[in-house]
Amino acid sequence: MVPLTGCSDSGGLVSAGATSSANGPTRLWPGQPPASSPAYDFGEAETEVVKGVTAPGDDIRKVDPVAVVRAEIAAHPDVYTDSTALYRGTVRRMADCAPGGDREECPVLEAYYRDLTGDGHDDMVLGFRLLPGNQTAVRVYTLRTGRLVQVLASDDAVVAVELAGRTVIIRSPAAIVGYEYRTQWNWDDEQRAMLLTRDEILRVGGPGGPSDGPAPSRSPSRSSSASSSPSASSSPSERPTESP
Repeated sequence: MVPLTGCSDSGGLVSAGATSSANGPTRLWPGQPPASSPAYDFGEAETEVVKGVTAPGDDIRKVDPVAVVRAEIAAHPDVYTDSTALYRGTVRRMADCAPGGDREECPVLEAYYRDLTGDGHDDMVLGFRLLPGNQTAVRVYTLRTGRLVQVLASDDAVVAVELAGRTVIIRSPAAIVGYEYRTQWNWDDEQRAMLLTRDEILRVGGPGGPSDGPAPSRSPSRSSSASSSPSASSSPSERPTESP
């Protein structure tokens, strides 16, 4: 038998010292009974068929984004058209989305397209301004058996919207100077909807914080290869941005 010998030159292994013991999570208040009701509803799994809007040739790129927003307005008068509706300003500006209108004032932003559901077909990411405030509605639509279905709805003050793979990332200003909220949404096959998979607050600036942006709002929405095709006027600062 050949004896095993250690290596004595400078290239040998050197001990890094004792390692700390691994500690698992410690459950606090184990005697408390389990919750009997679900946590705060962020609208994670709500979906909605868009009535009166079709996709010619089952091509979502041929759907008119302005028509989609008009359909939402018609479906939710309590939000848009009633005397006490919060976003009546959006309705007034929709006239500017029509031919001859002031396209710079049209609240509907450019639509973006990407396969977010993993079915091999593009889905549509749509945004529109919620007036008279400074919030933005972010919506995702997919086609299901020939019908246009909304699978994500988020209303919030928005710093930016990003697409990273099949993830939608919404960045919103925080009330704490130098921080922002980031929510991530991903498709869930069982719920057939885009679910909120991460909600975090991150530091983004120094002591002075980021430049002034929309007022923060953590209120949930009423529910909840990238390429673009211009469908409505928007300024560069309002358009969703693609992450590398």
